Amino acid sequence: MASSNRSAMIGARLRVMTTPIKLDIWSDVICPWCYIGKRRLEAGIAQYQQSPDALLIEVEYHSFELSSDTPVDFDGSVADFLADRKGMSREQATQMLQHVTDTAASVGLDYHFEQVQHTNTLKAHELLHFASAHGKQSELQERLMRAYFTEGRHIGRDADLADLAADIGLDREEALHALANGTYGEAVRDDIRTAMQLGITGVPFFVIDGTFGISGAQPPEVFAEALAKAVADRTTA
Repeated sequence: MASSNRSAMIGARLRVMTTPIKLDIWSDVICPWCYIGKRRLEAGIAQYQQSPDALLIEVEYHSFELSSDTPVDFDGSVADFLADRKGMSREQATQMLQHVTDTAASVGLDYHFEQVQHTNTLKAHELLHFASAHGKQSELQERLMRAYFTEGRHIGRDADLADLAADIGLDREEALHALANGTYGEAVRDDIRTAMQLGITGVPFFVIDGTFGISGAQPPEVFAEALAKAVADRTTA
């Protein structure tokens, strides 16, 4: 009996120490800090994985709408939107965007707010769930953000989104059908409800191993340390 219990304990420990770290990320594809946070997270993961004991990391993105009442075809620039919604002057909005642009450049991102087509992101989130069902969520997350911030592409209309899905190897017609029928609309609403239950009011927001959260586009070392702590907490448990 003692030998059986010891074997069970060893087996349980091995499962704990080999199971990938789950990383749940709430973000919006038009959130400039979410894209910056994505790059800093990637750098943090790279730091963490330098350890010989590093575990695999399983990433899943979850939907969060920063401004759900934004029309699909917003008439104006991002600066106009900020000035209207945040109650700041056009000059203040422009200065804020320049600061974000400079920060993005520091992590290798090329933002062009002057050509951004601001839009509603509900359909983009539905498409991310479609991509997740086909094993390509991370690829689509990157493609949507690059399309929006760097290329000035529209990411709010079904046809444009289907084109971007095809860019990463997803079936365009299948994606278009899912968007037209709102196939993943409830999945988006579930993500948003979960965010409310967790008290998430802003993005990016990262939940590591289901135990603790990190808010904002933190430096890479913060993510690296958090991942290491998640493994240490497993050992302690």
